[in-house]
Amino acid sequence: MVKPATHPAADRRSRLAVIDCDIHNALPSEAALLPYLPARWRRQYELFGLRGRQGAYYPRMVPHAARTDAWPPSGQPPGSDLTFLREQLLDQYGIEYGILNPLIGVGGQLNLEYSAALARAVNEWQVAEWLEKEPRLRAAIVVPYEDGALAAAEVRRAAAHPGFVQVLVLSRTCEPLGRRKYWPLYEAAVERGLPVGIHFGGTGAGPITGCGWPSYYIEDHVGVAQAMQAQVVSLVCEGVFEVFPSLKVVLIEGGFAWFPALMWRLDAAWRRLKEEVPHLRRAPSEYLRTHFWLTTQPMEEPHRPRYFLDILAQVGVERLMFATDYPHWDFDAPDQALPSGLADKVRRAIMAENARRLYRLALA
Repeated sequence: MVKPATHPAADRRSRLAVIDCDIHNALPSEAALLPYLPARWRRQYELFGLRGRQGAYYPRMVPHAARTDAWPPSGQPPGSDLTFLREQLLDQYGIEYGILNPLIGVGGQLNLEYSAALARAVNEWQVAEWLEKEPRLRAAIVVPYEDGALAAAEVRRAAAHPGFVQVLVLSRTCEPLGRRKYWPLYEAAVERGLPVGIHFGGTGAGPITGCGWPSYYIEDHVGVAQAMQAQVVSLVCEGVFEVFPSLKVVLIEGGFAWFPALMWRLDAAWRRLKEEVPHLRRAPSEYLRTHFWLTTQPMEEPHRPRYFLDILAQVGVERLMFATDYPHWDFDAPDQALPSGLADKVRRAIMAENARRLYRLALA
């Protein structure tokens, strides 16, 4: 394992408390879920595996979208070996807490009952193999998000374990997330006091960009911001936050520099079209500032560093939370992610304190 080069500024920054809001734990093998599946669904899993819609693929030179040094000595896939994850991430960077967001592909299965069984199995696997073995880890509840009632049932069941701190859905869903089919999920999340995390990924029911299928992986990777914006607009305009005024949403690995421009555009349109959405009692930007949090990875830095401060002021310092995206190839190291020139109070808020408040994490 090659450690990144350090320098005095990096050493100073690395001493700050760090809460990593996006770690991807992976199955060591397909068989790892079998002990957690009922006999009916175990047979289905063994015979047919996972069945979803296809999207773009990671480049062949980075299988599992992983850093080249993230393959553990055990030979297991990146993100699947807890001992190696401790060494390479938690211990090396002194991470106080890490939030697990498993991207295993079970939440969007076409067979909804099968999706629910798989989601429950993943959550029980997380408890047994991760949360009970490493006190620094917390996790997102995986749900069959295309069925609101089934998803709500899994939230209520899994939330009994204190290690779960949010609910996980992917950004490309079959319908915009403001639609009423998803509302039971939000009701359960609010009931259990959990934010809903919307993470980069998924293929939804159609092309993965707003204008069709892309030619290149880079288009998929950069274009995820389109899906994030569409989901934000849907949640606001469908009146989700009027029905669930305490609902909190985290936008994970979808960028953040677009957030202010979306507020401006949405407010301008609302002033002209508010008769269409009379159920909105406030300007759209007020919902965005009240109900949404964003993660730093991928870091978006303008060519002129001083402009980053302008972006941060518009997004809101209290809304941005640090994430590494470990073990993926575009990993952001805690001691190098934030630009220089930030006040210590701002740096502390982004690196740990905003997440500590949102996820209600005690001081370690």
